[in-house]
Amino acid sequence: MPRNTYRPERMITQNRWLRPHGIHNFSIPALAGKLPDGRRYVTCEQAGVCARACYARTGTFRFPQVLAKHERNLARILDDLEKWTADIIAELRAPKFDGAALRVHDAGDFFSDLYLSTWLEVARATPGTLIYCYTKEISRFERIAVPNAPENFRWIYSYGGREDHLIDPTRHRVADVFPTEEAIAAAGWHTNAATDLDAVLGPSPVGMRQNHIPHIQRLVGDRTFREWQASRPRGRRAVNRSPDDTRPPKSGPP
Repeated sequence: MPRNTYRPERMITQNRWLRPHGIHNFSIPALAGKLPDGRRYVTCEQAGVCARACYARTGTFRFPQVLAKHERNLARILDDLEKWTADIIAELRAPKFDGAALRVHDAGDFFSDLYLSTWLEVARATPGTLIYCYTKEISRFERIAVPNAPENFRWIYSYGGREDHLIDPTRHRVADVFPTEEAIAAAGWHTNAATDLDAVLGPSPVGMRQNHIPHIQRLVGDRTFREWQASRPRGRRAVNRSPDDTRPPKSGPP
């Protein structure tokens, strides 16, 4: 009989921002949407103002082939988490990942307790790879990651979400989005401009310069995401709008 040569699609890639620094990435779709089979998903449950200024809902992230790949990654997780876990571990055991770094989610977030716990399992199975992420799932990480994370799994709490009030910069590694590099320096924060690894391995708090996306820059103005979120009513949910829709939210309850 002919040998079965089928191999699952590779899920780990390198985007154009991380590739120059030798960082790999794994992505799922940003915020919310609908899979081709009709299932609706929400991948950023604690998104706040960041949902309206999300770079992962613009540009190349919206190219049909890119979005389709991210949705296939998500579908594999939802359809058979055990098989997905085995597949991602198998990928990370390739020699090129020994001593390398993997950023989890340049789009999306840890949308369930089980999903986060599974990434901790992946990290434990691949101790030679630094696995890191930004997240707005503060309470979930405090419950699950803080007491259980292996040494090679690191995270940064990023401002702009509905759980900003749970962030304590005296205890947590934190990041905020600033309008310019000059604003980062003026605030006394530490930039990640040289390499994204500075966000997780360098000094904290970390400032990230806002992406050069004109309609988002006009929307955010000279605020940081932390300042912008603080101006919103606590608990207000993100609105799943088109990424090009920059209208202010309607008044009243969400």
